[in-house]
This record gives sequence, structure tokens and C-alpha cells, in this order.
Amino acid sequence: MKTLTNKEIAESLGIIRDNDILPSLITENLEKRLSQIELTDDDFKRIITEVIKEYRKSLVEPGEAVGNVAAQSIGEPGTQMTLKTFHYAGVAELNVTLGLPRLIEIVDARKNPSTPMMTVYFEDEYATDPVKARDVAQRIELTKIDNIAQSIEFDLLNRAIIVKLSRDLMEDKGITPQLVVSKLKVLRKVDLDLDEKRGVIHIKMQSEDFGDYPKLLERVRSTPIKGIKGIKRVMIRKEATQSGKEEYILYTEGTNLSQVIKVSGVDSTRTISNNIHEIAETFGIEAARNALIHEAQEVLGEQGLDVDVRHIMLVSDLMTRTGEIRQIGRHGISGEKESVLARAAFEVTVKHLLDASVSGEEDLLNGITENVIVGQTIPLGTGFIDLYMSRGNKEKQS
Repeated sequence: MKTLTNKEIAESLGIIRDNDILPSLITENLEKRLSQIELTDDDFKRIITEVIKEYRKSLVEPGEAVGNVAAQSIGEPGTQMTLKTFHYAGVAELNVTLGLPRLIEIVDARKNPSTPMMTVYFEDEYATDPVKARDVAQRIELTKIDNIAQSIEFDLLNRAIIVKLSRDLMEDKGITPQLVVSKLKVLRKVDLDLDEKRGVIHIKMQSEDFGDYPKLLERVRSTPIKGIKGIKRVMIRKEATQSGKEEYILYTEGTNLSQVIKVSGVDSTRTISNNIHEIAETFGIEAARNALIHEAQEVLGEQGLDVDVRHIMLVSDLMTRTGEIRQIGRHGISGEKESVLARAAFEVTVKHLLDASVSGEEDLLNGITENVIVGQTIPLGTGFIDLYMSRGNKEKQS
């Protein structure tokens, strides 16, 4: 029997796609995989028949309670999750919020995660070179004078602030005394004197007012030398990727996605943050939707809970469908329902009922929750449709 060519496979799949039998994503995936093996016409037809059958089995029936099923499928395993907030994976590792606290952060669409962090990937030449990877890390980590000084003291006799620099810390961060002095020049009305041999900087105010020195001392401590605002600490680890090869990956404590992806050597196509709002601002709402799915799967998977991705996708779609990230709660999706009774059933019952009474709102009882409350048939499953039968004329029937 004749073996099909790649062109014939592509043409056959094109006809199937054009007739809306299968989505284009599935047909493209099929074309990629089937072109790698030898197939007869009968083999091809059998494969396509099975794929179409499985695809139709996966479709949702009209009237299916997808929202309830998703809520149950995520909520019930959620009760089995641990309440531990932090995960300590070693002395020098970063703290990461996991378990139920993190899942609550995701569905509540919190603006600021309790432990903001980023996973920064390097471009090819940097990913395998430890020296280049370290150089990028030094350019990303925010280093203040407080991080490289042995001591910062106020000399009362000479009315000066004395900064004693640590040579080891400066070498580790890739900083020179001259760079420190150049950054301190942003301080106004001060005289700077560098003793390079001793690694000491004298900062003297031109003002005679002693009350100004505590403020100056704090400003000196917090003066940034290099790095990106918000990135408190970085950690480089060598890990195996999905492709099997090992590469260096950077983990940060703190986030600043928009600035980090601009750094030379950083792979902006793979670098991610656990701050969903930051992803939406930097890459758009579709990227935020993908991040919601990824973060929820990571949290549930880490706890050993197997939740079908379609339930998580439904929740993510609801949270992002307006173009902005909204929480699942009374200030978000549940609080924006048209039904008064549905809103009242979720939280702050009396407030919703009073507000609706004052404004003269009507409830058309179109949803499930409100019909349960009033004891009517719910629009779900067989209750989703109305069936009308014509009895006709008895004489005509006979």
C-alpha cells in the first residue's frame, strides 16, 4: 500500500481544519508528528478517526456546570494543602511562599506577593559561562553602600561621616572605591575625601547644623551603587533544562521585570516573575493569563495534587477576560454578578440586599445560585432547556 508523503498529510489535515472538525492547534501538532513517521492511507485514517473521537469526548456538553465543577475540583484539593508559608531549601536559598497562602494570593490577584521573586534565564553564551553569568548577576542585584561597608560611623569631633569599605565585599560585587565616590556625588552640600589605600571615605557636610547628620547618615547607607531597584538579592544555580542540557539560572529576591529584561545577556523570552500584575504591565494580559495558569499548577503540583488544567484555565480566563486582572471575590468577579441574590449569597449579604432595595434592582433569576435560593429548577443539565410539545388535533391524529 502506498505510503503518504508529508505534502499529502498536510493537505488532508488542511481539509479537516478548514471544515472546523479539529482546531488548528491540534492539526498543526498532528502534521508535525505524523510527518516524522511512515504512514499508509489506512493508518492515517485510523489515527484521524481516533483523534476526532477523543476530541469530541473532551468537549463540554451544553448545560454542563463547568463553573461548579472547576470550583469543586480546585477547592476540594485545596483543603488538603499545607498551611506552611515559607519553604527553606538550604541556608543560602531564597524563601518562597507555597501551599494555601500562595494559592490565596493567586485567586485574590494580590498586587504585591508576600515573597516577590523572579526566575531569570540567560542567553546562550551567558547560560554556560559562570563568569559571564556572574557579571549579569552583579549588574542586576541592587548594591547599596551599606552592603559593601565594614562600618559607617559619625565622627563627632570632625563633624564627618566615615565610611570604611570592605575590599572583599567590593571585589565580590565588582565595585571600585572610585565608583562609590562617583555615586556619593549625588549628595548635595557635602565634601568627599577618599583615602584609597585605607579604603576610607570621609563625608563632611557644609552645614554646621548637627540635626542634619542623622538624615545624611541614613541617605549614605541607602545610596545605590549599582544594580536594579527592587532586586534585594540574587542567587545563581546550575540546573538541567527540559531539553536535558545544563545551564545557569538566576533567582532573585524582589522583582522588577521591566528593567531586568533590558539587561544585556538576559533572555527576555523565558524570564518570569511571580508578580502577575507586573507580567500584565510588561508583557500584556495574555502573558498574565498564562502566568496565572503556570503559578496555580506549580503550587498544586508541589503539594502533589493533580488538578486538570482546564479547571485552572477557566478560572484564569474569568480573571483576565476584561483585559485587566480581577480577583475571585466580592471586589472582583463575584461582586460584579448581575444577580442581586447571587452577590448576596457570596459575602456581605445584608449590604447587597439593602443597596439593591434602595436602587430598585430586579433579579431575573437567570443564574444557578438565585434559583437555588428561591427553590426553582436550576438552568443546569436537563434544566438548561425548555421542552415544548404540541398535542395537536386528536381527530387529525386518528
